[in-house]
Amino acid sequence: MTTTVPPFAVIPGAQVQQALQGHEKQVMEVVEATYRLHGAGDSVNPPSYFLRFPDRPSSRIIALPASIGGQSRVDGIKWISSFPDNVAAGIPRASAVLILNDHDTGYPFACLESSIISATRTAASAALAADWLSRGRERPTRVGFFGVGLIARYIHTFLAGTGWSFDEVGVFDLSADSAAGFRGYLEQSGTTGRITLHESAEDLIRSSDLVVFATIAGKPHVTDTSWFDHNPLVLHVSLRDLAPEIVLASTNIVDDVEHCLKADTSPHLAEQLTGNRDFLQGTLDDVMAGRVSLPTDRPVVFSPFGLGVLDLAVGKYVYDQVGRAGDLNVIDDFFHELRRYG
Repeated sequence: MTTTVPPFAVIPGAQVQQALQGHEKQVMEVVEATYRLHGAGDSVNPPSYFLRFPDRPSSRIIALPASIGGQSRVDGIKWISSFPDNVAAGIPRASAVLILNDHDTGYPFACLESSIISATRTAASAALAADWLSRGRERPTRVGFFGVGLIARYIHTFLAGTGWSFDEVGVFDLSADSAAGFRGYLEQSGTTGRITLHESAEDLIRSSDLVVFATIAGKPHVTDTSWFDHNPLVLHVSLRDLAPEIVLASTNIVDDVEHCLKADTSPHLAEQLTGNRDFLQGTLDDVMAGRVSLPTDRPVVFSPFGLGVLDLAVGKYVYDQVGRAGDLNVIDDFFHELRRYG
């Protein structure tokens, strides 16, 4: 059997977006299947590596290596930067590339623009959790977005694209410009629910059955457990918004226990406070498999660390879509020195 080096393709953001836009249900199915593969142990997902800078403490670049089995059978790595100061300069905070590696040879076969993939897999994960975690309880009709950047927009798009509709949509952001911009997006998206820009975080949370946290907070800033007395479903996407006391008063579901309980996330702080992990009910895969049932008399908090296997799965979906359309931009002779002795 002859093994060949796979052709190397570059997939820019426009092609990535074209492959994903309007395919929310299909992408959510990919994410669900990947969570199940990961839960069954058919994946490798090492800890993320954080590159930080003494002269730029708010900025970081993160490496997420991973490997998944199943039908995808692909390895790779996401290399994603978060530079919050970019926003003031008029460019997005996050930028990323995703490298896909051939399962058999290890050769990279694609480089994809990945800020869109990253936002998409995050939003698909959040929408999937909203679906599964609302089963067995009254389905939320009032959604509140706390932090309204790109991720919040993608999460709303995925909720709308997978059958959700809301009577009320609440918006809260420390930036008035961001809140106004998100309201404009909501109006253009055809949202039928009443849109409210809230003056305070408390007002937003108390008036929402589904709360989406998508901030850049580095440490907890929501501390009052009474704000959650109405037992909402909370998509804690940004991971560091809730004080440990709120975590401990809630039913907690994560995407991966070991990944989520590190790097001073809110669940990690709760573990440090109590010295145990008893406050965790399980993973989203546990919920989907019926191993965990959720009480209705407490808030339910989903804290997803964000797994590299999801980036790989969505990236491979994009690659396959572009390939089927015959639009792969292959870089001829990218791998040049292929003879062992010249």
